[in-house]
Amino acid sequence: MSAVVPTLPEPILRLGDVHKSYNVGTPVETEVLHGIDLVLAPGEFAALIGPSGSGKSTLLNIIGLLERPTAGSVRLAGKETTRLDDAGITQLRGRTLGFIFQFHHLIAAFSALENVMMPLMLDRGRTEPHMRETALGLLEAVGLKADAQKKPSELSGGMQQRVAIARALAMRPPLVLADEPTGNLDTQTADEIFALMRRFNVEHRTTFLVVTHDPRLAERCDRRIELVDGRIVGDTRMGDAGT
Repeated sequence: MSAVVPTLPEPILRLGDVHKSYNVGTPVETEVLHGIDLVLAPGEFAALIGPSGSGKSTLLNIIGLLERPTAGSVRLAGKETTRLDDAGITQLRGRTLGFIFQFHHLIAAFSALENVMMPLMLDRGRTEPHMRETALGLLEAVGLKADAQKKPSELSGGMQQRVAIARALAMRPPLVLADEPTGNLDTQTADEIFALMRRFNVEHRTTFLVVTHDPRLAERCDRRIELVDGRIVGDTRMGDAGT
């Protein structure tokens, strides 16, 4: 009787020989990503590090389906995205990815609750009763249920970032992309935000890819991917780095 070979989970992200050029076909054509290969498994918590101008933002935009690669394969949640039209890209992005930015990009005229509900409303094209309960549950999880009706201007920077995290998780995405999520915060608040992301990572096996210049934060991730001049020059797995 042959042994049963366990099947490995499908990677949440697989990049194959990804290139990205700007001003293609002109005398000033510039390639900024030079053949990126990268795999992220479900439940990983990885840092993307590198100097300014190394291509981190471009790579994050391609992973986030905000830009298309010039060449190569981008496979997200089992789907080859380079074959999708714009409508397919928009739907896959909304249902598969969460985004957290250094500057929260909350809608000033909306309450914290309405900001968290926004991805749900955009996906369905309307408001449904369960959306409020989902958003309130997420605000409770980030410690802000009592502030649900406050506008962003009434919240501190750390509180606004907590709302942004709740919003990023509204669709229960398998992958969250965080671009300098603690870059605008003091050390104590940054530690609290990091711990919050870690908690969701552990409890829901949400994969996080965190772009950061903060070596303290990068050292506490399970994996550090280093990008220099558009190439991955280091990929270190730290094991259980803890919080």
